[in-house]
Amino acid sequence: MTDQTITLALSKGRIFEETLPLLKAAGIEVTEDPEKSRKLILPTSDPQIRVVIVRASDVPTYVQYGAADFGVAGKDVLLEHGGEGLYQPIDLHIAKCRMSVAVHSGFDYANAVRQGARLRVATKYVQVAREHFAEKGVHVDLIKLYGSMELGPLVGLSDAIVDLVSTGSTLRANNLVEVEHIMDISARLVVNRAALKLKREKLQSIIDAFDRASRSEK
Repeated sequence: MTDQTITLALSKGRIFEETLPLLKAAGIEVTEDPEKSRKLILPTSDPQIRVVIVRASDVPTYVQYGAADFGVAGKDVLLEHGGEGLYQPIDLHIAKCRMSVAVHSGFDYANAVRQGARLRVATKYVQVAREHFAEKGVHVDLIKLYGSMELGPLVGLSDAIVDLVSTGSTLRANNLVEVEHIMDISARLVVNRAALKLKREKLQSIIDAFDRASRSEK
């Protein structure tokens, strides 16, 4: 690898799939499917550009420490990470969903909040949940989970959950309802600041292509 090799950090799934058209707009195609390949570093049609496949929550860390020059991460991930040392030039308008509070359909959320009761909230997004309820003046005990948030209210672990919602079908299937919309979420481009200086010409052309493509998608 030369010093001018550009490394893009992506996570499998929706973000990877929805980033492909943006890469194509920049004249770049990933030549292997991460769902079929066991490789964690994938080549592209440009020999100077490679893609590393990492966990979604790790994308900002890889970019922050320079293991990747740029990456695509959800706003939810960036809020939890804090975004230290990252340049975030573009909202790519992909992987859209929303961050919401949900409870079991039989739970009187409005009354519990109005009475100032202490709520138990299960979530992976501790920072977002803490700030949201602090602004409302509601005392909460936050329980960090890494998967199946919906199970929390069903088994009595929590009164509510804070989680990402796309169609709402998983909530409905588990007899949960959205009671508050916290914020809209989409994926952002994040860039290592040092890389932007050292590899500016190549990186900037990709960033500009992403920007144009995301605007047309919007």
